[in-house]
Amino acid sequence: MAWVYLALAITAEVTATMSLKVVAEGQRSWAAGVVLGYVAAFAMLSLGLREGLALGVAYGIWAAAGVAATAILSRLIFREPLTRLMGAGIALIIGGVLLIELGASH
Repeated sequence: MAWVYLALAITAEVTATMSLKVVAEGQRSWAAGVVLGYVAAFAMLSLGLREGLALGVAYGIWAAAGVAATAILSRLIFREPLTRLMGAGIALIIGGVLLIELGASH
């Protein structure tokens, strides 16, 4: 169940961040979604930690997945740039999180 909570935390955080962009562009009615999304993200993350996820691993995965998903979705939805260099940066973040996960299991 811990991994389900982490997946829900990631989804809520990315949704809130995407909504934040909409609010920044003038759609103030999305502000409640931003607040609720971030509250839900932290609540789900805390439940995942309660279920036994290590903090460094959970936060690393949450952050890496959030960065990657937000960059890809902002490209698709808002037509923001996603260059090869940015893709390499995302790959490095994911690689770093994998190394943290491997290190935590030893």
